[in-house]
Amino acid sequence: MLPAAVERIMSVVPDDALVLDVGGWAAPFNRADHVLDLLPYESRGGEGAHGPPWERFTARTWVQRDACDKARWPWPDDHFAFATCVGTLEELRDPIWVCQELSRVARAGYVEVSTIESELIQQAGGGGPWLGRSEHRWFCELSGGELVFTHKPHSIHHDASLRVVPRWQERMAPEDHVQGLFWERELPARERFLVGAEHAAALEDLRRRLRDRFEPSTAEVRVRQARDVARQGVNLAKRPARQAAGRVLDELTRRRER
Repeated sequence: MLPAAVERIMSVVPDDALVLDVGGWAAPFNRADHVLDLLPYESRGGEGAHGPPWERFTARTWVQRDACDKARWPWPDDHFAFATCVGTLEELRDPIWVCQELSRVARAGYVEVSTIESELIQQAGGGGPWLGRSEHRWFCELSGGELVFTHKPHSIHHDASLRVVPRWQERMAPEDHVQGLFWERELPARERFLVGAEHAAALEDLRRRLRDRFEPSTAEVRVRQARDVARQGVNLAKRPARQAAGRVLDELTRRRER
């Protein structure tokens, strides 16, 4: 969770307000009084935690269940003053349903998802030959206060023009990796469907996005030019040696023919 988001939540949510954290197993939000996650309380926190150093939730208030099973969560409408969902929606099979339930059980909240650029990082997190995190199913965008989910197709992984390469990743700040949205009363969310030629157009939009974001700097252009000049120089230096070797081979061939 972005530090600025944690600070804002801790400053605006009263101490006696009920807080829910959805999908917090890997790194729970310690201010939460209740947690909902598919995985158990006992193995929580593999990636640390967010918020204060102490946990307000307990094993009793940890609800282990599938958030996408289309059954209403076990709380009445507006039960929580605030709800968080960080680094989870992009992994779920039905993030739209989860947003609807967040809107139902909480009066306000904060969600945080990966940026498009983060989903295109080559070998993200030390992974294999794919783009972004292997467990992520969706590209997520924020548009006018609404979450828009687009299926992340397998075809992107072998397209070199869609890769955020390591030298570009070095220029990314934490805010370039994740994006957050504070909401009240309702968390609008929808899926963007791509049909036919819309797939190719969407991929071109991604390429344009990367060009706009990571247009090579003057220094990078100069380094690339210097590298090209050096490579040409090496090739030119090798040419006499190759020519001499060719003459030797020709002479050996002629002697063998005699």
